[in-house]
Amino acid sequence: MTTGAYLDFERPIIELEEKIAEMEAMAEEREIDVSAELSTLQAKLTRLKEDIFTKLSPIQRVQLARHPRRPYPLDFIERCFTDWIELHGDRAYADDHAMISGMARFDGKPVMVIGQQKGRGTKENLRRNFGMPHPEGYRKALRLMRLADKFGHPVIALIDTPGAYPGIGAEERGQAEAIAHNLREMASLRVPTISVVTGEGASGGALGIGITDRILILENAFYSVISPEGCAAILWKDGEKRDIAARAMKITAGDLYELGVVDEIVVEPMGGAHTDYAAIARAVDDAVRRHLTEITAWDSDDRIKRRREKYRQMGAWQSETEKAVTRRLARASGSLTMSQEALDQLASGRLPKGDALAVARVAGIQAAKETARLLPLCHPLPLDHVAINAELDPHLPGVRVTSEVIVTARTGAEMEALVAVSGALLAIYDMAKSVDRSMTLNAIHLDQKTGGASGTYVREQGQ
Repeated sequence: MTTGAYLDFERPIIELEEKIAEMEAMAEEREIDVSAELSTLQAKLTRLKEDIFTKLSPIQRVQLARHPRRPYPLDFIERCFTDWIELHGDRAYADDHAMISGMARFDGKPVMVIGQQKGRGTKENLRRNFGMPHPEGYRKALRLMRLADKFGHPVIALIDTPGAYPGIGAEERGQAEAIAHNLREMASLRVPTISVVTGEGASGGALGIGITDRILILENAFYSVISPEGCAAILWKDGEKRDIAARAMKITAGDLYELGVVDEIVVEPMGGAHTDYAAIARAVDDAVRRHLTEITAWDSDDRIKRRREKYRQMGAWQSETEKAVTRRLARASGSLTMSQEALDQLASGRLPKGDALAVARVAGIQAAKETARLLPLCHPLPLDHVAINAELDPHLPGVRVTSEVIVTARTGAEMEALVAVSGALLAIYDMAKSVDRSMTLNAIHLDQKTGGASGTYVREQGQ
């Protein structure tokens, strides 16, 4: 490796490799035998690589994914495909050099290859826009995927981008629309599709060519909705906390495989893909061949169905210990303090709006049934029993209301009981407010709860 073309944690390896190279050159120049010393150093080099590369942190794997000498899509195309013919332009605006697309042969059969290409060196990076495609790049990719679909040729996408280009011109030309259009259309392609994350797989820019039947990822690549630096800047206003973000985001190949986002991890040579282009190309070739053989055997309609189901299942939350259905009871109480005049009219049935206690019982039952609609975080429950009791209390003076709710479900009825009391008391307030607008709605308590994993609760006197 040349100076500046290696990472900090690679330095001990580089220094030892340089020492071995110097010894070999000296041995050749002076015609001396240093095979024993070389053998010792080579063994030490192997152990050093194993010690470093088997203990990489998530952020170190991100650094490897961005390694300046890492193989890019054109490097894989050169080694895994034959008869490559690049096709250009989106037929609407321009040709995007950050998105390469063209026909090739894989195992002698025609395929369409799409890739996101970075540059080596400043001049080429500027031409390739550092691997960040514009809208015309995604539209070019979609045009050629549709062409492949028309002729029945599989589509193979090689993903390596820090994200879609976020410039003003790109946004004006519909960057978000172009990516969204690709997502929709790729979900309906009838031909086999495979994507391989070879380096960076960041944001919607990666996903824009990644809705495929199978997703493969190189061992030291990453796939994420945002870069670790971007995540750290948003959460902590400090990009230097990228190592914390990388660990929390679960973006490495191993994490993604465990989460079911990717279908296979392609093992890289010890030291990373940049140390042996031929070896990593053979590994990618073998993985693509196996998966392509399998998905090619599927019927087109079945393939689309499986592809859509694959992405619907991503991110689904499933409880490992689902709650059991049990009989659950909840009781609650509350009170409304009012003037003596209002209490007297309520007791004698002389309130202008009628029998407040009868209306309160109906309102409380109805409120219990509507709890899930009133409180968005509550689940709708089939209520086995709801009872409301409203009694006059001259000592307040006012009205005391109690509720009892019974359900047979996976969750308790506490909220239904509390809402029932609230509804009943508010109904009384509404009917008596013409007499006394200074009424006070007092504390509403959960008095008792039974059933469920949390056990039984009974409110103590004085609480």
